[in-house]
Amino acid sequence: MQSSTWRALGNTYVVVETDDDGRVKLADAVALARNADGVIEVLASSDERVEIAIWNPDGSHAELSGNGTRIAAAWLRARSGAERIEVVVGKRSVTTRILDDGVLEQDLGEVTVAPSETIEGVSVTPVSVGNPHAVVVGEPDTIVHIGPLLETHPRFPDRTNVQVARIDEPGQVTARVWERGVGETASSGTSAVAVAAATHGEGYVVVHFPGGDLHVRLANGRAWLYGSAERVS
Repeated sequence: MQSSTWRALGNTYVVVETDDDGRVKLADAVALARNADGVIEVLASSDERVEIAIWNPDGSHAELSGNGTRIAAAWLRARSGAERIEVVVGKRSVTTRILDDGVLEQDLGEVTVAPSETIEGVSVTPVSVGNPHAVVVGEPDTIVHIGPLLETHPRFPDRTNVQVARIDEPGQVTARVWERGVGETASSGTSAVAVAAATHGEGYVVVHFPGGDLHVRLANGRAWLYGSAERVS
């Protein structure tokens, strides 16, 4: 089993290439993710396509990760030199293009914003980006309380990712994120999309996380995410 460590705006993932007849086992995934935000298991790859599974540090699987799929695309580009890459995770395919300035553009697909509702006295906007999110507009520092409260709330039987976001001005949002199965992380790609969709609906939005800025473009119910990814070791 070969592995390498990659970072995308504060999110760190271990990319694992298993043997021909091997798969990452639960215990292995938990051990590999001990000092990371998760494990990206490469299931199959060609020059322009990679199929992955995403493991959280608690041993659960993530349906999608914006930063994780961007890391997978950067990993494949380092091997093949491709400028356009398809990353497949579960039922969703993320098309990634490498732009002239080295930024990766990801077409993350459909985004669905549900009506806001009140949970435990907190106004929450549920959002689906292929994985579940609960967006709260407020002071980002409250994530340490609101994150664990909502992640495991009965309203979300499969648990949820949580974001607390402050709208600084049109097109500019500051947020912190509590990832399902991980806890607080420095940034999150699908969380950036969820925050942008819940606070702006459409248009171009910059989401400021502790780990750095992610840029989101929303149009006709779809989302494009812009950011970087690099190998650490």
